[in-house]
Amino acid sequence: MDERSPLLGNQPQQGADLLSPNLRPRHQELILTPCGPMKRWSELPRLLQVYFCSAILSLLALLGLTLFSLYKQHMDTGVLDEDNFTVSLIQLIGILFCIYYISRGVLQENRQELVAFVFSVFVVIIRSVVNFFVLVSKGQQELLTTIRFGFIVGLGIIHIVCTLLLIRRPNMMAFRVGGALECLQEQYSLLNRCFSMVTFDLQAQLCLCVLIITTNLVTSAADNIIAGVGVFWAILTAAVGAVAVLKEAKVLVWVFMVLNLPQVAFFVYLMYTVAEKWFQNETYTVEAAAITGALISLVIKVLLFWGLIRLVHSFGQGLRERMFAHNQ
Repeated sequence: MDERSPLLGNQPQQGADLLSPNLRPRHQELILTPCGPMKRWSELPRLLQVYFCSAILSLLALLGLTLFSLYKQHMDTGVLDEDNFTVSLIQLIGILFCIYYISRGVLQENRQELVAFVFSVFVVIIRSVVNFFVLVSKGQQELLTTIRFGFIVGLGIIHIVCTLLLIRRPNMMAFRVGGALECLQEQYSLLNRCFSMVTFDLQAQLCLCVLIITTNLVTSAADNIIAGVGVFWAILTAAVGAVAVLKEAKVLVWVFMVLNLPQVAFFVYLMYTVAEKWFQNETYTVEAAAITGALISLVIKVLLFWGLIRLVHSFGQGLRERMFAHNQ
C-alpha cells in the first residue's frame, strides 16, 4: 500500500478552475471605462505614480495662473504683463486637454496621447518664450512675469523629457487587451490612434473657433455666427467619432465623416478670406495663427479619415469584446 495516499486523501482537492501559482497572471484586472480599459493605480510603478501626480499638480497650478490672468483681463486692471484674452483662453483649452492627455496616456499606456501631450506642452513653452521676450523688449516685464515664465519653461522641459522616456517604454496594454495575436494588438493600436486624433482634432477646432470669435479676423456677422455654431458642431462631431470608434459602429463612422465635410469647407473658406485680407493690417499674427490652425486641422482630418477607413475593415473581429470584457 502506498503510504502517501492517506496524506493525499486528507488534503482538499484543487478545483479544475483554479490556476497553479506559476500560471496566475502577475497583473491585476483592468478597469473598464467608456474610453477603454485602463490599469489600476496600484499597478503603476512608484516612480511613475510620483511623476503623474507632479504633472497633474503642475498643470493645475498653471490652470490657476491662467484663470487668474483671465480674471484680471476681464476686470480690466491695466496689467501690462498679461497676455491678451484670446491667447489666455486658448491656453486654458490646451491645459484642460493636457490633463486629459497625460491621464489617459499614463493609465492606458497610450503613446498617441503622450505624443499629443508633448506637442501641447511644447506649444505652451514656445508661446511663453515669445511673450516674455516681447515684454522684455518693451520694458514691461515684472516679477510675476519672470516667475510665471520660469515656472512654465522649467516644468515644461521636465515634462517633455519624462514623457519622451515614457513613450520609449514597451506598450504592454496592447498585449494585455489583444492577447498574443499580433493582428489584435495592431487593431488596438490603430483604434487608439483614431480615438486620439478625434480628441486632438476637437482641441484644434475649439482653439480655432475661439481665435475667430474673440478677434477681428472676420468682420461679417454671418462668419461670427458660423464660428459660434462651429464650437457646438465640433463637440457633436467628436462625440459621434468617439462612439463610432469604441462601439465599432460602421454607420456612425460614415456619419462622422459626413459631419466633418462642413468643417473642411469652412476651413478652406477661412484660409481664402484671410489670404484676401492678409496685407490690410499692420500685423499678421492673428492671420498666421488662423491659417496655421486651419492647416493643422485639415492635416489631422486627412490622417483621421485614412485611419478610420483602415479601422472599419477590422470591425467585428473580437477586439471590442476583449476591450470591454469583464475578465481581462
